[in-house]
Amino acid sequence: MPFPDPPLLSLEGVGRDFDVSQPWVERLLARAPRRRLVAVDDVWLQIRRGETLALVGESGCGKSTLARLAVGLHVPSRGQVLFDGWPVIAAGVGGGVDAGRQRQRQRMQMIFQDPYASLNPRWRVGAIVGEPLRVQGLVADRSAERARVADLLEQVGLSARDAARYPHEFSGGQRQRISVARALSSNPEFLVCDEPTSALDVSVQAQVLNLMRDLQVRLGLTYLFISHNLAVVDHVADRVGVMYLGRVVELGPRDDVLNHPRHPYTRLLLDAIPDLSMTGNARPAIPGEVPNPLSPPSGCAFHPRCPLANERCRGERPALHAATPAVLVACHAVEEGRC
Repeated sequence: MPFPDPPLLSLEGVGRDFDVSQPWVERLLARAPRRRLVAVDDVWLQIRRGETLALVGESGCGKSTLARLAVGLHVPSRGQVLFDGWPVIAAGVGGGVDAGRQRQRQRMQMIFQDPYASLNPRWRVGAIVGEPLRVQGLVADRSAERARVADLLEQVGLSARDAARYPHEFSGGQRQRISVARALSSNPEFLVCDEPTSALDVSVQAQVLNLMRDLQVRLGLTYLFISHNLAVVDHVADRVGVMYLGRVVELGPRDDVLNHPRHPYTRLLLDAIPDLSMTGNARPAIPGEVPNPLSPPSGCAFHPRCPLANERCRGERPALHAATPAVLVACHAVEEGRC
């Protein structure tokens, strides 16, 4: 979808495969071929400066893989990822760290899902938050590092005194605040948030989300927000992309996608949200399960679970097309006006 201003991040036909074959000797004895899992396939996305694009979908749909592709933790098998018009330089590609690669890494950071696993339990908080400052040469000495760490901790609602404590001394919400402080240490422009609140209690989720919105306004940040919780997405997103089995099936402004869903999968996801006003009423469940990505269905990947599927859906994979000027949908039923 074209935008009037150049996007900060662009994914152009991006795909990522993983080799999940058995060891060579076992394949030789069993006369088995190599097996490749297509985790992400032919994704086209653009993220504008200052906006939040949220990706939603069931577990295993490729959201986290796409997040790692966006910051260079995975190398695309197909297509390219552009950041501010330049290819994203993947970690570990091409040997040493030149100035261009280091600057690109400073401009994009990632907040991981589990605040318990993403922080080194043997390090004090000051060392955790200060490490990017030291590695990237952003401070002149230890005194400047301590001052910057104190400022970062206070930005996320913690105290400068917390720098002397260990991660296990904090609650889950506080640990995620530490993760946010670490991500902000290099003054990034773009943050990939991979389900940053899914491991937290509901009340703590709201605190962390409000913190992230406040930081976005104050610091001019751009977010790629990964989630399976549509209530969270409704709170933080400007635009929403719905993923299914490695592909984006609907993409558009938040209000359009959440209030007027077009793809049958998006409709079923929204119908599954708990609603007290529907207590006692039968609600449709999403039939079946996500297909095995090692042997995906022919045609539209959603057709085995779709109530609107026909022969075209079973034999031809739909491409994203404009359902409205602002919304893209990959669905034959929508294109043909059958829903």
